[in-house]
Amino acid sequence: MQVYCSKQHTNNGSNRFCTHCGEPLPLAVGQVVDNRYQIIRQLGQGGFGRTYLAEDRNKSNQTCVLKEFAPQVQHQQDLQKAKELFEREASVLKKLQHPQIPRFHASLQVKIGSKDFFFLVQDYVDGDNFDQLLEQRESQGKTFSEEEVITLLQQILPVLSYIHSLDVVHRDISPDNLIWRRSDNLPVLIDFGGVKQLPASQGFWRTKLVGNHTLLGKKGYAPEEQLRQGKVFINSDLYSLAVTSLVLLTGKEPQKLYDSFQGIWYWGKEINVSPKLETVLKKMLSYKPSDRYQRADQVLKDLPSPNATKIPTTHATKLKTMVVSPGRQRASALVSKLHNKTQAISKAIPLPVWIRPFAVSLGGTALVVLTGAGTWAVVNAVIRSVSSITVPSISLPQIPQLPNPLGQPVSDRNTSRNPQEIFSRRQQLEIPEVFFTRLVDNSFYTSKPELKGRSLTSKSEDAALRDEWYGIADNLLNKLEQANLSTASRRKLGSYSTKDYDNWRRQARARQLGDYTISQLNKDTNEKFEQLFPGERRGKLSQQAFIQIWYAIAADQVSKVQSGK
Repeated sequence: MQVYCSKQHTNNGSNRFCTHCGEPLPLAVGQVVDNRYQIIRQLGQGGFGRTYLAEDRNKSNQTCVLKEFAPQVQHQQDLQKAKELFEREASVLKKLQHPQIPRFHASLQVKIGSKDFFFLVQDYVDGDNFDQLLEQRESQGKTFSEEEVITLLQQILPVLSYIHSLDVVHRDISPDNLIWRRSDNLPVLIDFGGVKQLPASQGFWRTKLVGNHTLLGKKGYAPEEQLRQGKVFINSDLYSLAVTSLVLLTGKEPQKLYDSFQGIWYWGKEINVSPKLETVLKKMLSYKPSDRYQRADQVLKDLPSPNATKIPTTHATKLKTMVVSPGRQRASALVSKLHNKTQAISKAIPLPVWIRPFAVSLGGTALVVLTGAGTWAVVNAVIRSVSSITVPSISLPQIPQLPNPLGQPVSDRNTSRNPQEIFSRRQQLEIPEVFFTRLVDNSFYTSKPELKGRSLTSKSEDAALRDEWYGIADNLLNKLEQANLSTASRRKLGSYSTKDYDNWRRQARARQLGDYTISQLNKDTNEKFEQLFPGERRGKLSQQAFIQIWYAIAADQVSKVQSGK
């Protein structure tokens, strides 16, 4: 197996350090650190090292985050200063006790090979960061609404008020350092690598790495005094939070929202918000720190009340969060509306032979799972008639992006299944969670049609149902393992589309696959799919969920043909 350093140098999988540049290589999946923390996968990489998702074998395989310290510096003085930053983060994290900040567990010094490594151990926050959520929105031509941004500010400003009361400044607030936690649907502030505790007698802080200033903070998000002068005030965080709000509202990077020549933001042009919110954000974004709000609680007092704080969800059911069922009238209206739309589609679009196992009659197929907060996901209808090999492009209602605000954490102490083990297996296989939960939901509600329209709760009477849901999840993971899909194909589950099939068909017609035809691809893929899901009756499988597995099998088959295997 080959592994790569951050400079993309090729190395043998058994190496601990790059043979070209000496950079520490990523820890291998399954490797145990300090005889306790087993690596599940890498989460990210920064200037001082990498972060990993791990299991704590001393705490019933509870998941946690290992933050590695391995700075690439040339001089001993630089290394010493970098260690001071690392130790500062550890000391600050130890004193931060807030439910919306990952809890600090330990700091470690471990010898790997011939070098010492340092790690911080923290809580793992299960959720997507706001940069990822925004990317999902933009793929549908949407951004965050003003109501959602106001709600975010209302939920995160108390966190800033807390750390600022301890004279701690984060210094790196941006969409990718805010995670929407699935368990309780609250934003969590992460990555305190740039944190600084202000001396009581000093209004700002400056770090020097040898003779040069170490300026922490992202360009466009950090205020002028921080990026140019290395100074930081409590309200420097408020500036960065305001920029984050504008990015979420517009979907554009700060550089496209600000005229650096004139020193003005594009209010009314790129940025369109209500007058009240504009007034608040303008004050947070004042060039001079003295003109800004001085404290987070002052911002909270001036924030307008959102007209609605309904934040939609990506999940109908989750491993740890279940969905609240909708009001009947709204659900009925949507079902009727969707049924009419799908009837119109059915008259115009034929489906290929290979989709037949997924085809269902349109009569009664519009099933909508909604939350009382306006969350909904649609199981689409497909048509029986088949006359062409062309895969149609069916326009479906888009699924909203943020977790359900009404979802409640579910206790699974009474279940015989191990939800954490299922969660870890899915992560190890790198199967997208949104896809996987839809897949399990489809199977669960197909086997329990009497439960359609009703969600599971944390009550003891639902323990058996939760156990059955986890049992289906466990079985489907077994099936996906049996499919022996490539890592790339597993990662793309939920993202395949008719464009992929059209591309394979064009390749076959252009003889780019040799003598391999699209008909043979259909035959081979159907055979393998039938081995995994034998005897499935027509109409039983969801096109949106199960057909993704069909696509993944086909993608791997095309790759094998192209590589000549």
